[in-house]
Amino acid sequence: MNHKRWHILPPVPQGHPLGKSGLSPLVVQILFNRGLAEPSQVEPFFKADKRLSSDPFLLKDMEVAVTRIYRAMLAGEKIAVYGDFDADGITSTALLVEGFKNFNISAVPYIPHRLNEGHGLKITALEALHNEGISLIITTDCGITGVNPVKKASHLGMDIIITDHHTPTEELPPALAVINPKRVDSHYPFIELAGVGVAYKLLQALLMGIKKEERLEEVVDMVAIGTVADMTPLLGENRYLVKAGLQRMNTSLRLGLGELLAKAGLSGGNITSENITWAIAPRLNTASRLDHALPSYELLMTNSRERAGELTLWLEQKNTERQQLTSKAAAMAREKVLAAGLQPILIVGIDDYSAGIAGLVANKLTDEFYRPSVVVKPGKKISTGSCRSIPEFNIINALTQCRDLFLDYGGHAGAAGFMILSHNLPVLCERLMKIAETQLAGVDLRPRIEIDAEVSLQDLAGDAYRKIQQLAPFGQGNPTPTFISRDVSVIEHRTMGSTNGHLRLKLQQDKMVWDAVAFGFGENQKELSSPLDIVYNLELDQWGGKSTLRLNILDFGKTK
Repeated sequence: MNHKRWHILPPVPQGHPLGKSGLSPLVVQILFNRGLAEPSQVEPFFKADKRLSSDPFLLKDMEVAVTRIYRAMLAGEKIAVYGDFDADGITSTALLVEGFKNFNISAVPYIPHRLNEGHGLKITALEALHNEGISLIITTDCGITGVNPVKKASHLGMDIIITDHHTPTEELPPALAVINPKRVDSHYPFIELAGVGVAYKLLQALLMGIKKEERLEEVVDMVAIGTVADMTPLLGENRYLVKAGLQRMNTSLRLGLGELLAKAGLSGGNITSENITWAIAPRLNTASRLDHALPSYELLMTNSRERAGELTLWLEQKNTERQQLTSKAAAMAREKVLAAGLQPILIVGIDDYSAGIAGLVANKLTDEFYRPSVVVKPGKKISTGSCRSIPEFNIINALTQCRDLFLDYGGHAGAAGFMILSHNLPVLCERLMKIAETQLAGVDLRPRIEIDAEVSLQDLAGDAYRKIQQLAPFGQGNPTPTFISRDVSVIEHRTMGSTNGHLRLKLQQDKMVWDAVAFGFGENQKELSSPLDIVYNLELDQWGGKSTLRLNILDFGKTK
């Protein structure tokens, strides 16, 4: 029995135009799987250059926003950048504050406290900024659901420009400008920009007006971090932005990021999107999960090596604390799920832990049980919830069907959050359960692996790895290619790791032998009788100063 569902993507149809591109059949198959349809799309995909970028003025309300910011600049108005507290929001805020320096604007950064204030625009924060003399607020990665706060700001005499990428509700806030590629009336050709991507487009429009668009290179590293961290698809314009950002990081690394990477055991010069996912983003996010996001913002902005070292040490300590708390909370949530019996949607409360880790716990539940998960931090009057989901269940659509119950909510198809009066929680749970029961009826709720192609181990010899790497950067929407090989013999196997939780293997098919590793499969060692069908990625193992190709096993099953 396979541990997961294996879905081999359909082969390239015979006579398909991509077959005339001159590329190897394997690369053609992967490109076809990523949605490419014509040979003319191949070179821009590989190059990932400015051809993937679009005119920022195609975004609705961009011209209004640019005109208002120019007017504020000329009049010497005080401007605030109001960002979210996750890595996307932190980088968005840093990008605009730094970018505004090109116009001699010293913008005030404001990032709300995750635990005390919550996501989105808050009236108390707007009042405080008004009392500081702020007359123009530009939001980043938030604000699209802030109808009432925007109305309040207007009554106070402040203008609001919203830049956001979250799914809009039916009623847009009555802001001076609402820049969001997901607006139903938007004609922007790429809708999957991250919050930092939308902020970047605003800065691009501003710099185009003074003919200094080249200055964008100085902040594109933050676009890469926020885009990868927020798990937006690395296709289309995001592909260009992330590739350009990684190039910037590998040639001119920010002082704070250099310190952070060193603490994580990494060095500059060869930073990848995977390094953002596993090393940079978790550390930037950890500040707001347990405290305030401002130290992460400051780390991106500081020019002091001493201060960068202090902030990195603080973040590393908080990250360790976050990992320990998440592990304990996830174990408790898991027990509750199993005690209640697996339901179509998992809804659990965590009472004794920071609300900042609720999303991480929900993610762990969804990863293990392959069900949408809602983790609630109950309060006496107000409760908050974090949601994670699976491709078969759009969580933001489900929450929208319950919107009459919320004080606030927002998010994406795969991740969302809400704030609710505690006495409404039972009704919400009942409604979400009914929605999930209906939508997931008949769905095989096992994790699903999308497999790019069936290959032999011989097919991956030679320069196959180099050709595959040309498809990078990898991430959401453009995952690391996954393959299946059948009738593979297990020559050697042993456990590894401090808890023997992983496997190291030597595999053979015909005369081709490969080293392999299977993380998290230590308990499955008894299932390793030959022959096996294996599902895996091809990866470069860098250890002890050596680089060796190996197979990263994602799943295996007995050959039928």
